[in-house]
Amino acid sequence: SFLYGYNLSVVNAPAGYIKKFYNETWERRYGFSVDEGTLTLLWSITVSIFAIGGLVGAIIVTPIVKFFGRKCTLVLNNVFAVTAALLMSLSSLAGSFEMLILGRIIMGIDAGISLSALPMYLSEISPKEIRGSLGQVTAIFICIGVFTGQVLGLPEIFGQESRWPFLFGAIIVPSLIQAVILPFLPESPRYLLLEKHNRSQAEKAFQRFLGKDDVSQEIEEVLAESRVQRNTKLVSIIQLLRTRTVRWQIVTVVVTMGCYQLCGLNAIWYYTNNIFSESGIKHETIPYVTLSTGAVETLAAVFSGLVIERLGRRPLLIGGFGLMVVFFAVLTVSLTLQNSVHWLPYLSIFCILAIIASFCIGPGGIPFVLTGEFFQQSQRPAAFMIAGTVNWLSNFAVGLLFPFIQAGLQTYCFLVFAAICFAGATYLFFVLPETKNKTFHEISQAFAKRNKVTLEMQEMNHFPGIVLKQKFKHEVS
Repeated sequence: SFLYGYNLSVVNAPAGYIKKFYNETWERRYGFSVDEGTLTLLWSITVSIFAIGGLVGAIIVTPIVKFFGRKCTLVLNNVFAVTAALLMSLSSLAGSFEMLILGRIIMGIDAGISLSALPMYLSEISPKEIRGSLGQVTAIFICIGVFTGQVLGLPEIFGQESRWPFLFGAIIVPSLIQAVILPFLPESPRYLLLEKHNRSQAEKAFQRFLGKDDVSQEIEEVLAESRVQRNTKLVSIIQLLRTRTVRWQIVTVVVTMGCYQLCGLNAIWYYTNNIFSESGIKHETIPYVTLSTGAVETLAAVFSGLVIERLGRRPLLIGGFGLMVVFFAVLTVSLTLQNSVHWLPYLSIFCILAIIASFCIGPGGIPFVLTGEFFQQSQRPAAFMIAGTVNWLSNFAVGLLFPFIQAGLQTYCFLVFAAICFAGATYLFFVLPETKNKTFHEISQAFAKRNKVTLEMQEMNHFPGIVLKQKFKHEVS
């Protein structure tokens, strides 16, 4: 997830130099400079094509994790990252902006796979007591990646015309670290037991992860699900959508993932430099001040990871969206009136940092955690494909539509995002149960009434062998 965050921010610092490279390449090929409209289109494609690659990655992740497993998928995914890094870093030397665009697509595929396979892996290796905290590691490293991209983009490092290709070449370093370390980690024990039916390997994996020899309790917990999994193949997306017992779980995943991208954080990045400039900060100083946004992101994500098992998912997720509504409203007022009141730009800076922090304490990571908690083993890959598809389509929609929203509404565009956050918080308040320290079976029972199924139907859907056996005993007695 570090690479996903890094690639979100890495294109910001060298944007001017990359556009100049596009123009020079065009002029060398065709004998005249590229017009402004075409240059803007090329740059928009370069930025937004990352989301299209992410969508492709999210779609292909299900058969990959089924065939290769969770860990091997994460290992092999580094091939995409290294290939993308080589294409993007060598594009200037080769005089081909197409290489940079192709590299962004391939990097998006890497991100799409990792943002589905990684939360899946973490949810399956985690004891339920720390499942939320470990799940938040995904969000923490996204934030660290964003911050790293900001730091490396400073003029003293790679934020210069002659050095911008190194920003993309640096992707090779974490990719190689992952490729070297991941093979030494065990495969998901739940995958080994429920999909490969290999109990001995599952026991060894549990022993290595938990650091103890006696893992019989953990094996027995998973075996309750294993009894039905031995007779059930992985479900497809269509089958999952037709499953009545998980209907509201799917809706909740779609809502949380949609709000994750549509809540307006991308709009905040768009306005940051302008707001800092209005506050009297010198243009050459803005890149250093912008580092504060990455630092706040990281600290808020770490804070969320530390408290999620104490406070639970509901308060952090609903509270995060609720705080964003408040600060979006204040920011709208502040931006509208900042030319008439000299101190309002500073309030705008505070609101930007507060919105970023509010996002990272809950909405920035918990949607990935919930997707892993809501569904049983056979449903999980399809569920992550749905979540990933919504995530990347929403990401692409924001990149495509935001310039038009901003042009039409100006500073009032933040009210649109406030409304989305309010709608998301309201839905989650009435629908989302607390999943802290609960097993999959307990979470399913919490949704049973809303899905309009009886607890017995819920039991039979997930554990038919157990229920029929108990029913037979009762009738005999």
